[in-house]
Amino acid sequence: LSTEYRYIPASDPDGEFRIFQKRMPEVEYGVEHFEDFFYILTNKDNSKNFKIQRCPLEHTGAGHWKDFIPHREEVLIEDFSVFEHYLVIEERERGLVYLRIYHWESGSEYRIPFDEETYTVMLHSNPEMQTDILRFTYNSMTVPSRVIDYDMRTGESIIRKEQEIPGGYEASEYTSERIWVRARDGAEVPVSLVRKKSTPLSPDTPLLLYGYGAYGYTVDPGFSLSRLSLLDRGFIFAIAHIRGGEYLGREWYLQGKLLHKKNTFYDFIDVARQLVDTGYTSPEHLYALGGSAGGLLMGAVINMNPELFHGVIAAVPFVDVLTTMLDDSIPLTTGEYDEWGNPHEKKFYDYIASYSPYDNVRKTEYPHLLVTTGLQDSQVQYFEPLKWVAKLREYKTGKQTLLLHTDIKSGHGGASGRYNAIKDTAREYAFLLDLEKKTS
Repeated sequence: LSTEYRYIPASDPDGEFRIFQKRMPEVEYGVEHFEDFFYILTNKDNSKNFKIQRCPLEHTGAGHWKDFIPHREEVLIEDFSVFEHYLVIEERERGLVYLRIYHWESGSEYRIPFDEETYTVMLHSNPEMQTDILRFTYNSMTVPSRVIDYDMRTGESIIRKEQEIPGGYEASEYTSERIWVRARDGAEVPVSLVRKKSTPLSPDTPLLLYGYGAYGYTVDPGFSLSRLSLLDRGFIFAIAHIRGGEYLGREWYLQGKLLHKKNTFYDFIDVARQLVDTGYTSPEHLYALGGSAGGLLMGAVINMNPELFHGVIAAVPFVDVLTTMLDDSIPLTTGEYDEWGNPHEKKFYDYIASYSPYDNVRKTEYPHLLVTTGLQDSQVQYFEPLKWVAKLREYKTGKQTLLLHTDIKSGHGGASGRYNAIKDTAREYAFLLDLEKKTS
């Protein structure tokens, strides 16, 4: 929630580091130097979506910071890069990232145009200041990852590298789109989707809905090589950009944490319902996937609306929220108070208890479930999903599958090594495809 930088002149590497600005409660900042000024990306003065300020080299304290690019309610500034003739700003508006080019001398500015309806773009490493060439990365749900050099003077671009797809790949055979779903409280939730053009939109079409929604982490609509395996078998893949992430700015994150956490779950459920109601799929062919805090999401939504999904994958799921957050001897717990709340305070205890997946398991017919964990997981320790699965086995009705896979060697990020990670993905896809085969 706060940052502090120290700096030293590069011409005096043996000198003493100086504090740029001491930590201030709930104030984050980052610093770049150009000519006579330091430029600061900060959320100071309640600038939730961040702004860029600057100060002279000799006076770095926050009292000397002056607005250079003011805070805007509708635009989140994520990053910036300094060049000799240009300032490049990575900013997000209505979920899409834009690269804005500002010319120091003339003050003119423009955004680099991108053609797709939904995509991912990010500033790459740009170590040279004396150049007109900006390097950034681009990909989308249909376009493999590219490293692009863009001439800020002429507007010309060159693809320097593109992800190779073994066996060939025709992007024209696939299509992506972004739709907006009205949540129960009126909020508009964006959803990114990709499918093969030959895949129909119908109640018989399988759809895998992915969600995370925590820590302000934005899940952008990027390309996935392994996902082609599902798309080529007739699946639609969708990402619900729910509250708790930062897809629509910092306020979108704040509306999905602490005492607003249930918005995350409601958004996901409302997206699922809309996809069914508009004929993309049906509950008999709708699947959901989430890991870690996204696994908490999976556990919460199947408690609330188990009838919506045919199958669910919960990977390393954070499902025993109340017990874990009450144990402040666990190294990560106290730092998590800012995300979930401190259950030693009654208002947070009651709220967490009302959605914690383990504490809300009930006698009902749950979807088919695949739960995965790693014995070496230090973030969501293995016994959380294990005790959740044990309770589900005791309470669930019906004959739906409930599978638990524990990797003895892996941690929170799954199995290490290229091929072991692919095997993890193959296991998840096999679970989905087997269910779909039996349904069809």
